[in-house]
Amino acid sequence: MTFSKKLFIVLEFAGLVGVLSLLATPPLLIAGAELPLPVETLQFLSLIQPFILLSIAVFIGVKLAHKVNLFAPGFEAIASGNSPFLALKPQVIPGLIGGIITGLILPLMFYLGKPFFPEDFIKNATQFSPNLSILTRLFYGGITEEILLRWGLMTLLVWITWRFFQNRQGTPKNWGVGLAIFLSSILFALGHIPIALYLTQQPNLALLIYIIGANSFFGLIAGYLYWKKGLESAMIAHVFSHVIMIILSSFDYP
Repeated sequence: MTFSKKLFIVLEFAGLVGVLSLLATPPLLIAGAELPLPVETLQFLSLIQPFILLSIAVFIGVKLAHKVNLFAPGFEAIASGNSPFLALKPQVIPGLIGGIITGLILPLMFYLGKPFFPEDFIKNATQFSPNLSILTRLFYGGITEEILLRWGLMTLLVWITWRFFQNRQGTPKNWGVGLAIFLSSILFALGHIPIALYLTQQPNLALLIYIIGANSFFGLIAGYLYWKKGLESAMIAHVFSHVIMIILSSFDYP
């Protein structure tokens, strides 16, 4: 089996753990709505889309990442039959720092914007957050989302700028990588808007600014870590930011 196939399997398995963790979170149901199938069946069916997106993202990263000087050192070590710990060592501290920064800044952004958010959003978010499984936050958010957004999407965007503006010559320019980080961060943020709209009947500008601003802020840090340190560093930051926010949730942060 080639290295690329082994790397695909390793990353696919890691991402699949995150996809399966979605089963730990009760589905959002509209009160009074009639369900065509049992809830458990709907939960399993809901895994199809993220599984397909995961497979596409893993494939893109495996094919393109090395061409644009992007890496997943820990996963690559496993695919090569080596211990990942040496490859992970230089990624841990930057990842923890990124997680601390985002884990503290995002709640601060929420509290600063809270007086301007719709009342039903605050109420519903407070009720929804405890139902969001810790397993889902850590494994889907920390692992699967990073494979989707960084390994897949950001890698593709970097490759596009490298392919069409550098004619595949040399390493990607800083501006190309920066643009890819920015665009993937914005798309990451926009992906959180549907759930925000589900939690309020009166969305306003302040809420949209918060959703886009907070998630883009994290995306910028995760993208930078992926670029400079490796995919696992972005994952560490994502996981640790959730750990901090879970701790802060005991102080009434949703």
